[in-house]
This record gives sequence, C-alpha cells and structure tokens, in this order.
Amino acid sequence: MVNGMKKKILVLCTGNSCRSQIAEGYLRHFSGNRAEVYSAGTQTHGVNPKAIAVMREDGIDISMHTSNNVDEYSNINFDYVITVCDNAKEQCPFFPGNALKFHHNFPDPAKATGNDEEVMKQFREVRDMIKEFSATFINQHIKQSRQA
Repeated sequence: MVNGMKKKILVLCTGNSCRSQIAEGYLRHFSGNRAEVYSAGTQTHGVNPKAIAVMREDGIDISMHTSNNVDEYSNINFDYVITVCDNAKEQCPFFPGNALKFHHNFPDPAKATGNDEEVMKQFREVRDMIKEFSATFINQHIKQSRQA
C-alpha cells in the first residue's frame, strides 16, 4: 500500500438507508482492511430493516451501521466518492481535495411495491447489482494499488 495509508471511500445516496448502506457493507467486505468505507446521505432516513435483512442473507451484518448526513464528513479527505442514485449525484456537495467521483444509479429498493416476497425479491436484485459493482470497484481501485 502507498505509505501504508488506507484509501477512503464515501458512498452517497439520498437517504443513506438502502443502497449506500449495502454498498458500504460490500465495499468493506471486499476491501478487507485496505480501505476505510463510509456512507452518507443528503438526508438521513435510518438504515432500512430490509437492507439489513438481505445483507444478512449474504453473510454481511450491517445492523450496526448508522445513517449519516454527508455534512458530518466534510473534514475527511476522501480518495473516492461514489454516488449510487441520480438524486445524490445532483445534490452531491463539493468535496475539497482530489476525490475521484464515480456514479452508478441503482434502482431504489425502498420504492419496491407488491407483497413482502416481491419487495424482498427487488431488494435482493439491487443487493446483487451493488455486490457486483462493489467487487469490481475494489478490484479496480483498491487491490491494484498494492502493486508498486
């Protein structure tokens, strides 16, 4: 690792309840101890219990995560800022420093409709999309940074 410094990653969404929480969980999981991962919202809606449930199904516990407002992290010099919904991208505050910005608009599982099973199916679909995105992101940006 460069100077032994961990890369700092911030995942942004509107409410910091579903997509950004799931992404935080997976980015942490795939980076091992090579990155510090934070998530935040332009508002805070609390961590969605269904997001906690679908992550638990995949062996990742995000039940201790908190829903944070992006303003809380204004003093952290992030290496990467990932927005996971168009709304957050539009409202993304300016981060000083040279954070690289990435954007991927995932569907919002909190807007899923139908019975419990149909809603959970949509949560799982979004979870799996975010898992794939997170694995790829870590492989491309974090793991390779170990090579001199």
